[in-house]
Amino acid sequence: MKEPQHDSFQINLAECRTDWPASTKLKRGLWQCLCKPVYRLIPFRLSGIRIAILRVFGARIGHHCNIQKRVDILMPWNLEMGDYVALAHDTVLLNFARIRIESMSVVSQHSHLCTGSHDTSDPHFKLIYEPITIEAESWIASGAFVGPGVRIGRGCVIAARSVVTKDQPAWSICGGHPCKKLKERIVNNS
Repeated sequence: MKEPQHDSFQINLAECRTDWPASTKLKRGLWQCLCKPVYRLIPFRLSGIRIAILRVFGARIGHHCNIQKRVDILMPWNLEMGDYVALAHDTVLLNFARIRIESMSVVSQHSHLCTGSHDTSDPHFKLIYEPITIEAESWIASGAFVGPGVRIGRGCVIAARSVVTKDQPAWSICGGHPCKKLKERIVNNS
């Protein structure tokens, strides 16, 4: 098979820059250099102090939430959490756009929620981003990846190591690479 011909231009990834407003650059600098290191030193049981620091940086976090100490949050001001939400250790939130996690939901260890990607047709790989919504009573199991623009339906379970690039339906168990509905989620009320 013949390789596609490209004109004589070169792709220069060194020019891959995003034009963030000065206020965003300042907030990111303060968060990354000053507050994030302190945030990570707070002992395991003192999640409330971590939450208070995140709120100072604009995160909207409900009551009785638990954020483990090794949770990596890129932009706290793009985080919204309902009540009784848990983020387990080594979870990564690359939230260039808003990540909304509704009440009674859990994001398990080593999971990645990533709102950003790059425009592969742009020679400078321009950053593109879309919000992620995880509706109430959902569980993102260990090591799952949730990509830009995805909505996880209410009560949905995403299986461990799944790669979610499309919306997933409510009250279902979904998994795989790519993630798809495996079966209905039936909750026993006994």
